Amino acid sequence: MFAQLELHDDLCNAIADMGYTKPTTIQQEVIPLAMEGQDILASSPTGTGKTAAFLLPAAQFILDFPRQQHGATRILILSPTRELALQIYEQAQAITAHTDIVCGLITGGINYGTDRDTLEQNLDILVATPGRLFEHIEKESFDCRDIEMLILDEADRMLDMGFSDVVNQISSEARWRKQSMLFSATLEGGGIDKFAKDILQEPVSVEAVPSRAEKNKVLQWYHLCDDVHHKYALLKQILTTQVETAIVFVKSRERLQQLKDKLASDGIDVCWLQGEMPQDKRMDAMARFKSKQVNILVATDVAARGIDVEEVSHVINFDMPRRADVYLHRIGRTARAGAKGTAISLVEAHDYWVLPKIERYIKEPLKARYIDGLRPLNKAPVIKKPKKSKVKAKVKAKNSGKKGKKRVGRGPKNGPAGKK
Repeated sequence: MFAQLELHDDLCNAIADMGYTKPTTIQQEVIPLAMEGQDILASSPTGTGKTAAFLLPAAQFILDFPRQQHGATRILILSPTRELALQIYEQAQAITAHTDIVCGLITGGINYGTDRDTLEQNLDILVATPGRLFEHIEKESFDCRDIEMLILDEADRMLDMGFSDVVNQISSEARWRKQSMLFSATLEGGGIDKFAKDILQEPVSVEAVPSRAEKNKVLQWYHLCDDVHHKYALLKQILTTQVETAIVFVKSRERLQQLKDKLASDGIDVCWLQGEMPQDKRMDAMARFKSKQVNILVATDVAARGIDVEEVSHVINFDMPRRADVYLHRIGRTARAGAKGTAISLVEAHDYWVLPKIERYIKEPLKARYIDGLRPLNKAPVIKKPKKSKVKAKVKAKNSGKKGKKRVGRGPKNGPAGKK
């Protein structure tokens, strides 16, 4: 129960209103440490409750140590994308609904007049994207000196998007803070280590392993496609016969435009999300999808993270990603919070090479399936293993022949001749 985590009754009541009764593994592990004031470096798979794991202790801090006088933002939460920032903000509002805590949101794509109105409030918690916030810092329209807690969500995505320098500068501006937390779906890679060393002070590392009930249950398979026309025919069949709600991922804005127009011409209603899209249109697309006014969202990888929509039955990779970690983030849009979901990949021959990489990364095989009447005419390409270098093979054979031979002449290293 959340009450056992020593959270304020107002927060527990809000959590109950949201329909949650039991904290997830990441929440159980992080919240007590965060409430002790520890810096935290935490990871847990997507969809396991990371957002509440940092929002609840942040809100508890505000309630435990109320503001003594009017001032600037006390808790700053940085998010790599507008969509994720909006969702964190919405969840912050829900969690603090029974309190007087004031939350604000600043992202790119919103006019500066709206930002000014937000920053003029007596903000307790501000959720922001790094680029837009740093513009305000440079213009001296945002003051970092009152920040007491800095939280970074999806830190690995921030690195991928090139935000490390900006985030480090914001961190430096907020150097009087008492506590910092860094959250990510994965802590792999040297970039995260350096990021953490630059921002955190003697952090506690938490790598939460979700319980069986929390783990995403994603059924995954692929269809081999002869060409793009065959691929489209498979997509149309899947969307019209198997899908309740789906996110369809494509590789580029150009492909997105082609696909949405083609689907529309075949009477399939979709909304879409892509980079460099006006914020009002982004928000409208997400609102239509979340309300199930439209059941199919076509998106580029700008939406691979940060979309948290309940009951997405399918993720479909119309275009395969080039990296296995992007595949994992895409399919994480279904099977949220322990629900079940399906991920289907439509694979042309030129994309077949990425399948073994994905299988190694997710540590499970992807099997091919077929739809009657749409079976591929061509067989799957054979992926040849790289040939061993003849020079390396000779060296290996030569070295293996030396095994067991006694050394002649000089004694062993640091032997009698080498004693000091």
